[in-house]
Amino acid sequence: MKLEEVIKSDKVDFSAVPPEYFLLGLLSAFENRFQALADNVMKEISWKQFFAIICISMCREAPTLNELSEILGSSHQNVKQILLKLEKKNFIKFQEDKLDKRKQRIILTETCTRFCEKNNATSIQIMQKMFEGIPEKDINATIRTIVKMEDNLK
Repeated sequence: MKLEEVIKSDKVDFSAVPPEYFLLGLLSAFENRFQALADNVMKEISWKQFFAIICISMCREAPTLNELSEILGSSHQNVKQILLKLEKKNFIKFQEDKLDKRKQRIILTETCTRFCEKNNATSIQIMQKMFEGIPEKDINATIRTIVKMEDNLK
């Protein structure tokens, strides 16, 4: 069932739910639905693994596990599990830091680059469809809201 159908259905009564709680619930439900769609589209890797790849690729320097955990907003243990699965599929490798031998940097492999190139058009298509008809000002307002919500948690 789509979110809009759930909201409008007579099976759930949201009338007493404050908008803040409703928004948080919507974000959680949306994340679950988006993850299921993305997992189904990509097949080879999960959405969480792909998101880790996106974040690694955006880093100016190959990140460490701790740095990537911060960026992803997830625990060290969860990110390590994601990375181990990506390493097993030859999408990433761990490389010793040149300046600090105790640190391991996360490097994207050629296999990963080929996968991303192969799936780029599909990713763009999904993103365009998902944001179709939503003005940029609304997207920016949503970004500001979520950033402020996270700031308030600190």
